[in-house]
Amino acid sequence: MSSSSQIKWNSVKRYKLNKMINKLGSISGHGTELVTVYIPPKRPIYDVMSQLKNEAGTASNIKSDLTRTHVQDALSRTIEYLKLYKESPENGLVIFCGAIPTGKGLGTEKIEIFPVDPPKPIKINLYRCDDHFWIDHLKDMMKDDKVIGILAIDTQEAGLGILTGDRWEVIESLTSGVAGKHRQGGQSARRFERLRDNELNEYYRRVADYAQKIFIDDYNVKGIILGGPGPTKDYFLREEYLDYRLQNNVIAVLDSSYSGSEGVRELIDKINEQGIMTEYRLMEEKKIIKNFISEVYSGNGLGIYGIFDVINSLKNGIADLVIVTDDITFLRLEIKCNKCSHSQERFIDRGDLVSVKQDLLANPCPSCGGINDLEAIEQDIIEFLEELTMMTGCRLEVLSGKTEEGIQLASLGKIGAMLRYRASNT
Repeated sequence: MSSSSQIKWNSVKRYKLNKMINKLGSISGHGTELVTVYIPPKRPIYDVMSQLKNEAGTASNIKSDLTRTHVQDALSRTIEYLKLYKESPENGLVIFCGAIPTGKGLGTEKIEIFPVDPPKPIKINLYRCDDHFWIDHLKDMMKDDKVIGILAIDTQEAGLGILTGDRWEVIESLTSGVAGKHRQGGQSARRFERLRDNELNEYYRRVADYAQKIFIDDYNVKGIILGGPGPTKDYFLREEYLDYRLQNNVIAVLDSSYSGSEGVRELIDKINEQGIMTEYRLMEEKKIIKNFISEVYSGNGLGIYGIFDVINSLKNGIADLVIVTDDITFLRLEIKCNKCSHSQERFIDRGDLVSVKQDLLANPCPSCGGINDLEAIEQDIIEFLEELTMMTGCRLEVLSGKTEEGIQLASLGKIGAMLRYRASNT
């Protein structure tokens, strides 16, 4: 898989899968009628189908008529879906199927199926029929399994942070309490230096203890980046204060102007500038936002932002890259007339959905004058953007709204685009 396709998975597909996981987690059945199936890569499909047929037979013993019908229907639907496969996909397959409440009362549930192409190979065989879907294994797959520790240290303070796929975080900040190099009155220079060295030694050991707890016990990092101003970081590494598991896993030692929490932030930028850890999603997001912000303020007209300008650029085929945060609150609302097929399109904030929908449905169709044949269709804005970008050959990137980069984009409406060429003013 190419790096660009990896990025595609980490943004658009990751957003859609997280959305589905949240939806599945909110569903609760009236009985044990929600079916979950995890199929690992090498398990024969016919073997899974045979198991589900046996389960359908066992389900005939369920006392509740409604629950029995729902379970059998869900299993039947799952088996029919599996007939589409000759063998298990590369990463395996996850299927959620069951009677989903419609909100209209008991007995009005609708059998729905949610197949998932998992982001990583499935390592378990699982069949469950319960009052909820078993999503924990899928949620675990979404976690970044490669975590890097960041340590920014000098003689005054130390900052310890972590870097995962699309975020970074300062976990702990420590101060040394060690006096500066100038001795206090009443002390000999030798005694002062000896006391200061002892204090520094205790401080380094304290930092090493925190590093062991955070980087090994809490996060099990795959490596660490060490940095800070001056020679302290080199001395700290040379004297082997770190646990040997961290000592042997130092990826890079970088100079920085700051230590502590600000030093962690600076080291993240240094990693990006020097091309270290380029496979991390966060590094890619930093590069995207840096280029975008630079273009927006360049005056060349190739960087635009705002929901309406971006969508217009997509419809006109001039957008080359669209970036959006995963917490954007806009959605697409289409009011369609089933009598004459005329449609009206609106892009609105979710908070205004009810009032805007009511207003549009209360008015007659502007084309045929009909009113009882109007239908409201809601669509996730990112899924709509994906449709437009696929039609125009544009690239779509979904950024985390919690990172610094996402916050920067939020100040511009949470959506922006880089254009292939400047839009005409005519």
